[in-house]
Amino acid sequence: MAMSRLSINSFSKSIVKPKNATSVRSSSSSTGSTIASFPKTHPFAFQLMVATSKTSAADMLVQVVAERKSFNEIDWKRNGIFVVFGFAYLGGFQWWLMVTKYRQWFPTMDRFAKLSFANKLKDTAGLIDAAKMVVFDVVVHLPMIYFPTYYTVKEFVSMNSYNPLDWVKDGCTKYSENMKEDLTAMIKLWGPSDCVQFVLPLHIRMPFRHLVSFFWTSYVSFTRGAIEKTDEE
Repeated sequence: MAMSRLSINSFSKSIVKPKNATSVRSSSSSTGSTIASFPKTHPFAFQLMVATSKTSAADMLVQVVAERKSFNEIDWKRNGIFVVFGFAYLGGFQWWLMVTKYRQWFPTMDRFAKLSFANKLKDTAGLIDAAKMVVFDVVVHLPMIYFPTYYTVKEFVSMNSYNPLDWVKDGCTKYSENMKEDLTAMIKLWGPSDCVQFVLPLHIRMPFRHLVSFFWTSYVSFTRGAIEKTDEE
């Protein structure tokens, strides 16, 4: 009888152990699946985090690698320009523009984004809307909204004046001085990049743009990031 009870207990334990192990594996798998699906289930939050961290990291990379500064020499006020701009404009405003408003202005966007690449090539209306998105970005958005906003944010973070009108005026003045060089660089990068972005699935579009923007931000940081010293300083 004792042997019988021992056998039953051993058998019961052998059943419980695999069940627990399976539960742990199932929990780990569920957690991994949740993390992997986060960009698709929470696209706005994901790209907002990417936009902010990427923009700050790009400027830090330029300061440390290209400008050969030590970590203690990093200009945090300058980096703050990119943090504010990355969060508010690249993560917030661009989502509103390129997802919310584009969805209204270009009605084929959602349907076109879900098609396979082969079917996209057959969808004339979708291709026309995608081309319109590219043209709007490089003709209206970047030259008329992006650059004036960046230069204005730079003046705001620099705090050479406490008057918002001065931020806009000084920012736009500096933009006009650099306009030819800025727009030439913009067309060379964002023209081809947009042709890829606007045929991608919707949940990948903004992360892809932020990936390309890492290199663009590095260029902007290197050429336009430095904060000019005022006479008082």
